[in-house]
Amino acid sequence: MKRLSVLFAAVLMMVSFTVIKAQKLAHADIAGILTAMPEMKKANEQLEALGKMKQAELGKLQQAFQEKVQAYQKAGKQDAAKEAELQKEGDNIQKMGQAAQKDVADKQEALYAPIDKKLNDAISAVAKAKGLEYVFDANGQGLVYKGGLDVTADIKKQLGL
Repeated sequence: MKRLSVLFAAVLMMVSFTVIKAQKLAHADIAGILTAMPEMKKANEQLEALGKMKQAELGKLQQAFQEKVQAYQKAGKQDAAKEAELQKEGDNIQKMGQAAQKDVADKQEALYAPIDKKLNDAISAVAKAKGLEYVFDANGQGLVYKGGLDVTADIKKQLGL
């Protein structure tokens, strides 16, 4: 009987350690946190404005180019030099479009880097305070069940949201 109670106590301790270990996992709604951050809203507005400005510049160039092409076609003359000039101008506009996309992407990276750092610092602070080993993104495809600890509110509190 004594052995049975010792065995029962040992099994109970192992189960309780497993439960404690399982509580070191949590999830958070990262997308929800990001949309609540004023820095993210401001960054998105800046990116949208930059994108519209670049798009307007390219639109003007493309419109002028189209007018040149139509004028050449209306003239009805074959001119290899003019065709080469138009081809070169079209290529330049295309390169400018690619450069504009790169500019927007670079600006996005520059604007999002401090936001990502701030979010990661907040997640780390909450995880350390709660003794968590892992915090999963609740919107991620790797998370199948989210019945555990949700630290979204704690992370928002850490960020002052």
